[in-house]
Amino acid sequence: MPLLEIADDGFRLDARPFRIISGALHYFRVHPEQWADRLRKARLLGLNTVETYVPWNLHAPRRGEFHLDGGLDLPRFLDTAAAEGLHVLLRPGPYICAEWEGGGLPSWLLAEEGLVLRSGDPRFLRAVDGYFASLLPPLHPYLGSNGGPVLALQIENEYGAHGDDTAYLAELAAMLRRHGVDIPLFTCDQPADLARGSLDGVLPTASFGSRVTAGLDALRELRPHGPLMCTEFWIGWFDRWGGIHTRRDPADAAADLDRLLSAGASVNIYMFHGGTNFGFTNGANDKGTYRPTVTSYDYDALLDEAGDPTAKYEAFREVIARHAPVPDEPLPPAAPKTAFGPVELTRSVGLLEQADALGTPVTADRPLTMEELGHPFGFVLHETELPTPGPAVLHIERVHDRAQVFVDGQPVGVLERENHEHTLSFTVPRPGARLAVLVENQGRVNYGPGLHDRKGLIGRTTVNGRPPTAWRSRALPLDRPGDFVHRSADPVRRPVGPAFHHGVLTVDEPADTFLHLDGWTKGVAWINGFSLGRYWSRGPQSSLYVPGPVLRPGPNEITVLELHATATGRVHLRDTPDLGPTEE
Repeated sequence: MPLLEIADDGFRLDARPFRIISGALHYFRVHPEQWADRLRKARLLGLNTVETYVPWNLHAPRRGEFHLDGGLDLPRFLDTAAAEGLHVLLRPGPYICAEWEGGGLPSWLLAEEGLVLRSGDPRFLRAVDGYFASLLPPLHPYLGSNGGPVLALQIENEYGAHGDDTAYLAELAAMLRRHGVDIPLFTCDQPADLARGSLDGVLPTASFGSRVTAGLDALRELRPHGPLMCTEFWIGWFDRWGGIHTRRDPADAAADLDRLLSAGASVNIYMFHGGTNFGFTNGANDKGTYRPTVTSYDYDALLDEAGDPTAKYEAFREVIARHAPVPDEPLPPAAPKTAFGPVELTRSVGLLEQADALGTPVTADRPLTMEELGHPFGFVLHETELPTPGPAVLHIERVHDRAQVFVDGQPVGVLERENHEHTLSFTVPRPGARLAVLVENQGRVNYGPGLHDRKGLIGRTTVNGRPPTAWRSRALPLDRPGDFVHRSADPVRRPVGPAFHHGVLTVDEPADTFLHLDGWTKGVAWINGFSLGRYWSRGPQSSLYVPGPVLRPGPNEITVLELHATATGRVHLRDTPDLGPTEE
């Protein structure tokens, strides 16, 4: 594939005028066996390019690790895009936002006291250099300069909303060049932040979802000549727990796309296909109140969470056809969905009573943060002894993010960061009673000043005004909980408090489906060891997408970690999702 050129009169490819018509598709939010299907639908829409972020924290969840296989096999994704005849825009960060855990920055950076993220802090730059050294060499064959599909790379992401340190951006650009990136670089910022986030010699692009003329005018004011591009044309939005499912009228979004293309601009539609925040990967926002993002990243995109074309897809295809060739091929039908029916989860085991089998405690004079424990995602358990019976008041300076409190295994209350809760009263039944605090990282903040978002019991923790001096802090890696539950579960007894529940679904022919947890409260679900993500009865989302490739013919193991009591031991697999109401 030829090299992209940035000329005064626009983009050129193979010395010919070229307009980028792209759609965002994050490989890490889609099961790898479904990449080809989604990319084919991108081409059939009339796109000539796809865009993806690269999540540093998923590729390198712990210092010294780097994974580029399975669902993180970026070279395979690029091969699949090229096979479909699509170019690629690559956005490796190091910061990506993306409503993703920590904005893609690995949690182990926060274990270094005082380290400043997204800055010229030498410790941060050394870590970024190591990230690029692992990521970029395997991608060299995929750069346009080597005949590959990658047209251009983005530097950082919306940096102008964060700071104005041009030297930091210049060092990132130099770092990319040192690691062999010889194709065009670009930045992306909201119109008001373009000047702060731009860099001489690098193409500035914009992000906006409306006010198209104003956005393009801001770009032209910054750079009188050269291509105009909206790298994030927002056509929907993400959802948060306790909110509603966001929708945008297809005709309204299509009209703005027509304005963009009529102005001669290039575009990246955000999102073409949103996908899913599988596992513990959702981010959060904190503008005075912490708000975690839901598991689904449907985003009201052109393809829904299960990859099926929507009315917005059809409306956009009609607009694109006015400005560029669209393949004269029929659209593929929706993928088959199967209602596999109810499944009884017949075996259960309590989390607290099996803690020793889940993780090894570290003793200290205070609760250790998840970062100090080297634990990137999920849960941590803190335990101490209470020497004096009677009334007690637990005070935690900062709960990050949700703490369930137990005394001798009995639940006594919950403290939530979202509700600004710090204090809990209970009765200590006996000398030496065990205080246990199960803390859930509900997603690190992915945007704004709250990015340095350490997890656990942050600051001073006291009981009746005094800090306990001996704590056992235990990371709880939950990579394949089904294996553990199958060995340990009791088919009769229902545990009190957080518990794993296990059952078997028998399948003749695998297909996409949706896990509904009617009567359950809050937790995480897995099928065959694949984490579908979090559920929460507060909504709006009340089902979890199950990609067909996760299932296999014959028996399939379902595991649910329910954090509270459940009125049922049954889950349902239905052929339709429920992402919640669209109005308050």
